[in-house]
Amino acid sequence: MQALIRFIFLISILVVFYLSIVSASEIPHFAILSFISDKFVHALIYFYLTLLGLFSRFNVNDLFIVISIFMFGLIIELIHYFHPYRYFEYFDLLANLIGVTIALQIFRLKKY
Repeated sequence: MQALIRFIFLISILVVFYLSIVSASEIPHFAILSFISDKFVHALIYFYLTLLGLFSRFNVNDLFIVISIFMFGLIIELIHYFHPYRYFEYFDLLANLIGVTIALQIFRLKKY
């Protein structure tokens, strides 16, 4: 079961990376996202990635996983700064931080 969770986690990282790098016009229904729902989607995606990362039970500290996933989002935002069809947004980083923080708190409260 652990191997399956890790596989899903790694595939999810790749999918998020791909969708973050392609032109936004290539993603169906992207244009209809408002500012608030876009930030909600960011928080939800990073919540999902963090929970999967924590459930993967890699032999590292939980905080290391959380920081690594947030740094993944930061790297994507830095790529957006140089990407011709994407934009660097501090609010995206804030939404990512909210998502990873909530996931960590829930994970710790449930004591998995």
